[in-house]
Amino acid sequence: MKMKTNELEGAALNWAVDKSQGWDDIDLPVFLYKHGRVNYASNWHQAGPIIEREIAKIERFSDSLWEATTFTRHAQDYVQNGPTPLIAAMRCYVASKLGDEVDVPDELMEPA
Repeated sequence: MKMKTNELEGAALNWAVDKSQGWDDIDLPVFLYKHGRVNYASNWHQAGPIIEREIAKIERFSDSLWEATTFTRHAQDYVQNGPTPLIAAMRCYVASKLGDEVDVPDELMEPA
């Protein structure tokens, strides 16, 4: 299912982060995402290295709105928002690697 990057959350966002890191679909078992084994969206330990490597800045606009920015070698800025700093940062990272839309497996859209 096609999803806008700025709407990714939960298992779909976590899957898209790994996809952005170059993992191919055969290496991305849906089980890991549906049952929280991979959780970049809420685990600083998992998301931290990506933020250090890829994200230029994270800003807080209110209690429920954060914005992350990254820059590419082609001098293009990517900016994404989210309700937490990690969600904003991971959406930004995904947008910089995969673009404004991501084709997420349908299984990740169903409840766990």
